[in-house]
Amino acid sequence: MANAREIQGRMKSIKDTMKITNAMYMVSSSKLQKARRDLKNTEPYFFMIQDSLAKILDVAPEVGSAYFDGRPYRQGNDRTVAYLVLTADKGLAGAYNHNVIKLAEQKATDDGCNNVLFVVGQLGRHFFEKKEIPIDINFKYAAQNPTVNRARHISEKLVSMFLDKKIDEVHVIYTKMVNSMTVEAVCTQLLPLKKEKINMQSNELVAHYTDATFLPDAKTAFDSIAPSYVAGFVYGALVESYCSEHNARMMAMQNATDSATSMIRDLSIQFNRARQAAITQEISEVCGGASHASQNAQ
Repeated sequence: MANAREIQGRMKSIKDTMKITNAMYMVSSSKLQKARRDLKNTEPYFFMIQDSLAKILDVAPEVGSAYFDGRPYRQGNDRTVAYLVLTADKGLAGAYNHNVIKLAEQKATDDGCNNVLFVVGQLGRHFFEKKEIPIDINFKYAAQNPTVNRARHISEKLVSMFLDKKIDEVHVIYTKMVNSMTVEAVCTQLLPLKKEKINMQSNELVAHYTDATFLPDAKTAFDSIAPSYVAGFVYGALVESYCSEHNARMMAMQNATDSATSMIRDLSIQFNRARQAAITQEISEVCGGASHASQNAQ
């Protein structure tokens, strides 16, 4: 059994670690709430964009053909599929990064097409570079503090490559929060767009579009609004991933704190036993010394 001094040293080290895990938990909690608040504040804008697209398609179903082009004539090695993979910049978030990377590896190798990876987050880039999996080296965006401006830059690049037919599909691999306790990695198709998924978000706005006129024409209006619609989806995915990362980190730090508390409790018992054993030994030595002195005096 370790002596009392060694046990005290271990307890002090664990308590110092607990201070770090508690601080990381509080920081992640604060960032999670801020990201959710920012997403909630921007949702009405992107819902309005979706409503506008839905109305344009209702008036002129033939517009936006470039965004709905599935290019069925391109198959196998002739088809290029792009994956936007959203990972974190830091670790200590449980299985968050592992789940996203695992899904990305699976999707990128199962379809038999030429694949292009666009990775957001330092950990994801380092992983694919280490595995020598080709990624777009010029696509270097951080996962921290997602903004609408960053989402627009990402979507502009993806939309431009899609319209230029450099890529035929765009999928987003990110982590979605099912609830406050559960997150899951998902893969969602971003381009080409699906008409059945562009619906009115608010029935109250339908009446406002009854006599709407689109200038200079419906096609131009659609082509102007569609990139913002894509940017809205990308921004939502960035925020969802960011929230999921901090939610996973909160759970990991909470588990670490609980484990540290349990270890301190066990070490406290060991410390008390070691201290009691030391006291008993000292008493025994004192009694033994007194007995020996008494015998010598006789």
